[in-house]
Amino acid sequence: MNELIPPAFLFRMALPVRKSAKLPRNGKEPLQLSAEYALTDTGELAQGKRFGDIRLAWNEKGVGCRVEVTGKRFAPRCDYAQLLNSDGLNLWLDTRSTQNIHRASRFCHHFCVLPTGALKDRTQPVARQLPIARAKEEAPQADSKQIVAYSEVRESGYVLEVWLPAEILHGYEPESNPRIGFYYHLRDHELGDQYLAVGAEFPFDHDPSLWWPLELV
Repeated sequence: MNELIPPAFLFRMALPVRKSAKLPRNGKEPLQLSAEYALTDTGELAQGKRFGDIRLAWNEKGVGCRVEVTGKRFAPRCDYAQLLNSDGLNLWLDTRSTQNIHRASRFCHHFCVLPTGALKDRTQPVARQLPIARAKEEAPQADSKQIVAYSEVRESGYVLEVWLPAEILHGYEPESNPRIGFYYHLRDHELGDQYLAVGAEFPFDHDPSLWWPLELV
């Protein structure tokens, strides 16, 4: 019976995230996170291919995420009108890390970030907060202009950075609540899907009990 259950469903680790007081930076790249901020590799526990390097950082002003995708031969496929069917990164955050609820609370957030697709020439990154299906309570919806995003498309992939300021993360109080729930799904039409842990056969997109805790250290 256990052979039918993915290992990631049986384990849940608290992943440490380092603090950086310098974020967000002024200039072209708001994060510039070095390798020391790499998210702990969930290795064989995670489903899907591993083609993206995920890095995270935090401070009292917000949470930042950087992803570098490599191994591509073609440009990212991104469509502002079809965010969830585009190449890019989906992030879920629960500022209370409530591990025993199956429907999202007002502290749960979903952000979709694409490397391209914005403006008339569709070359600029897209960053939006999306509603969570079947939520018990809806988190306040952020103005997309409040989200800081940067991307650079390269010959074999792209770099994508996003800064989520504290004012759009309802309930974000890192001093009194230094643990937040977290999940990600990195989607690519060419390379496949990369997940923090379990894959699409589980309802991670709306069930916070499947998200893993981040320790803000």
